Amino acid sequence: MALALLGAARHLRPAPYGDRLLPGGHGKRHADVWAARAQGGAVAGYDSRTGTLRWRYARAGHRPVSVLPARGEAIALWDDGLVTDTDGRSVLWHRALPDAAEWLPAQGGSGVLRPLGRGILAVVTPRRVTAYRTADGDLRWVLPARKGCAFRPEGAVRRGTALLLAQPCTDSAWTGQLVALDDLGRIAPGRTPLGNDPSRPRPAHLDAGKALAGPR
Repeated sequence: MALALLGAARHLRPAPYGDRLLPGGHGKRHADVWAARAQGGAVAGYDSRTGTLRWRYARAGHRPVSVLPARGEAIALWDDGLVTDTDGRSVLWHRALPDAAEWLPAQGGSGVLRPLGRGILAVVTPRRVTAYRTADGDLRWVLPARKGCAFRPEGAVRRGTALLLAQPCTDSAWTGQLVALDDLGRIAPGRTPLGNDPSRPRPAHLDAGKALAGPR
């Protein structure tokens, strides 16, 4: 009886962040061919071939303001400044943007989610650019805006592998009001490369061999 009560309590417990993920119809063929978009206050995944609803992801009391498809997943920015990633079966990660209430209602979310390639997502806000690894939401780097300047999320264009981002300033030439980014951060001569790929466990036999060899 105690186990049954614990199970019931677990089901009654509110989901974190108000998540409500409802799976739709899943066919055996083309199971991963779907497209996501914001609809009716939720993120909805549809079969790309038939238009059939595959899944629906909502958050209690909130709505998505921007949805970005990413390698079989959907990254969404919500009206409270939360960024989420879902594959239609589970919500993979959540990240909260600081100070979102100060700028997001007026800005509307346009251009905030920017893919940089190599599995890196840039979240552009007026005060900073924050980069996350899409595989697990791991924070990779942060680029703050210059003092007296502010990034414009909607003011960005792609040039090859680079993202050119507007950073209007009152006391700078126009060349200082553009920032070039890629998956490693700001593009600059002599920068130190970052390891953005998820870490892989070291094979046990290598560690064992090192231990047997001993110090030299």
